[in-house]
Amino acid sequence: MTLHRAWITAAVVFGNIVISFGSATAQKADAPGVSDKEITIGQTMPYSGPVSAWGTIGRTELAYIKMINDQGGINGRKINLISLDDAYSPPKTVEQTRKLVEQDSVAVVFGALGTPANLAVRQYLNDHHVPQLFLLSGSGQFNDPGHFPWSIGILPTYLLDGQTHARYILAHKPDAKIAILYQNDDYGKAHLRGLKNGLGERAKDLVVREISYEVSDPTIESQIVTLKASGANTLYIAAGPKFAAQAIRKARELAWRPLQFLTYTSQSISGVLEPAGLENAIGIISASYAKDPTDPRWRSDPDIKEYFEWVRKYNPNSDGNDTNIAAGYQYAAALVLLLRQCGDDLSRENIMRRATSLRDVTIPLLLPGITLNTSPTDYQPIKELRETRFNGKFWESLEGDTH
Repeated sequence: MTLHRAWITAAVVFGNIVISFGSATAQKADAPGVSDKEITIGQTMPYSGPVSAWGTIGRTELAYIKMINDQGGINGRKINLISLDDAYSPPKTVEQTRKLVEQDSVAVVFGALGTPANLAVRQYLNDHHVPQLFLLSGSGQFNDPGHFPWSIGILPTYLLDGQTHARYILAHKPDAKIAILYQNDDYGKAHLRGLKNGLGERAKDLVVREISYEVSDPTIESQIVTLKASGANTLYIAAGPKFAAQAIRKARELAWRPLQFLTYTSQSISGVLEPAGLENAIGIISASYAKDPTDPRWRSDPDIKEYFEWVRKYNPNSDGNDTNIAAGYQYAAALVLLLRQCGDDLSRENIMRRATSLRDVTIPLLLPGITLNTSPTDYQPIKELRETRFNGKFWESLEGDTH
């Protein structure tokens, strides 16, 4: 599919989404994929498979990069972002990542999504000194500069997500009987550990049932039936978008009305709550570090205004109210900010040096007071989450934020 011949071509070939700007010129010695005119960056995303709803993030990042290139790129260099489908399958992630590094000669791998996927390629990328930059997983395993100095995430940890909800339960529902639905991999187990860690000694009394599911399962309806039968009055859903929507909808079908908690990675209104039925989602609690585009508090906010202007111009076929769109916009902005900070030194070493020395850095759409902070011994950029509740239209703050 050719958009126009001058600078940009976008194609979907064999499930891969690729965006190119111009033709590659001779490599610069300081980093593969860097020339006087171009920076080649690689990425894997689940554009197909059981969590394809998250593929929206990658498409958004491609659109954001188009805007940056239209504005002249980074210090005169256009960004060539090659975004490949891995279907949320670690073996496919390995295959695609090796292609990006060994055939496409990318400078970095940016924003690859998924805990299992990123774990599958972490050793390979570190062995080859390729930055695994701002990877999309909240697993604390990626804050390990001693063993994996080339891997850095951007999301708050899933452990923190669970701990945040545990604090709320202890403060506001001390008589909770908690049922937990979790994805049977590092993603789901990290949320589970976080909740129990936050509950402390009370976890053994408050948690009455926990059930996992596989991402290959067609539904989780039987799990919800079992969790209801436990007598629980509180439900923590540590699930991807598809299964989170199923859980919310099934609970309502069973006339089960527990206090529900939803991981921040599955709080998209259009991607999760609408498929679940907005009326079924009223009262659900989640956590956030970013401004909700649907929240009227931010209607006059400069970040939100600029974001919706970008959606209209560069992503017009998307739903700007979708938090996955807003998230992709944020992550791409973080990448651009970092590359600009690197100046004319786009060596892999300098990219990592800059990524691991962020001090009170802000990117678009962060909640007031939340900034990115890293150091050579702490690779966790965002360290704060704030509780929100869905009121049927948008996520409203539960912690007194005003604007």
